[in-house]
Order: sequence, then C-alpha cells, then structure tokens
Amino acid sequence: MDHASSTYIAHIQRAIASRRSFALGDLSDQPVERTQISQILEAANWAPSHGKTEPWRFVVYTGAARQQLGTAFGHAFRLINPQHAPGSEGEQAQINRAWQAPVWIALGMQPSGKMPEWEDLVAFGCAVHTMHLMASALGLAGKWTSGAVVMHPHVAEVVGFAPATKLYGFFYVGHPAVAWPTGVRQPIETKVRWADE
Repeated sequence: MDHASSTYIAHIQRAIASRRSFALGDLSDQPVERTQISQILEAANWAPSHGKTEPWRFVVYTGAARQQLGTAFGHAFRLINPQHAPGSEGEQAQINRAWQAPVWIALGMQPSGKMPEWEDLVAFGCAVHTMHLMASALGLAGKWTSGAVVMHPHVAEVVGFAPATKLYGFFYVGHPAVAWPTGVRQPIETKVRWADE
C-alpha cells in the first residue's frame, strides 16, 4: 500500500471514530455556510440503496424559517399533551428548541415500493449517518434527533412529507460551543465471533 492510500485510510478512520452527537445546548448561534450544508446533503446523497431507490428526502430550515418549525413542534406538543394548558412551559420549550440550532434538516424516507420497506429504511439510515460524518469532517456539531414531538404527523405535514414520505426526525447542525467530545467504545473483540475453521 502506498503512502497516499494509507493516508487516505487514516483520514477515513479518523472521520468515523471522531463523529459525535451534540446536545442542542452545546451549539453556538453562529450561522452555518450554505456551501457546507450543501456538502452535507451531497454526502448523504451518495449513500448506498438496494435497487438504486435513493429513498431519502430532506427539507432544510435555516434563519427565520425556523419559526415555522418551532410553531409545529409546539402544536405537536399540545396534541400529545392535551392536559397542558396552551402556552405551557413544555409547549414553549418545544417552540424554543427550533432556535437552538442554526440548521434543522427534516429527515424523510419515501418507500420505493420496489424493495421491501426495511431495505429502504436501512438505506435512509446510511444516508443520515453519511450526512453526520460529513458534518463532523467539516468541524460542525450535529445530532439525529427523534422523539414523539419531532416525528409527530402534524410536523410531517408541516414539512411537506405526509402522506407519501415518513418523517424520522431531524438532523440539526451548527458550530460547536464546547470542546469536541471523546468517544468510547467497547472492544470490537467482544462483538465478533470468527468462523474460519
């Protein structure tokens, strides 16, 4: 193996091992350049998919458009928690979260009908992971966030996915406001059994 190849492999290994998920409170309010968002989306678009179905669909929210997202989160919270009075602390927290990251990317999976849905879902997961890898390689903090509120059918309607595309949460991204965390994994030997005889 030549030096260029070994360097390339080292870069890939470092990119994979250094990917981390950041809490919303660990992001700064510094805007993310549109060219970087495009790089993240383009990386996702090169994920593998059986039958070339490419089932991933994305909607990007930045700037003032996040108000629409916050309103949708707040309304979804009320639908899930009808016992809470309008304007409750919980509802306001959901509205405010949309402003805690400069970029929110709605994550949709559109079943192809060509392949079993689980295969499209696996391909979609690969696309989101590739998105996260590129964000990390660019020095950007991100996280795939899900949960009852952000995956609610009302939110899916607001982002324009329902009914054909299934909403599986959001990937938010921004510049880190904290030191890049160090990851820990159990040894791979504890998760592998070799059958070579």
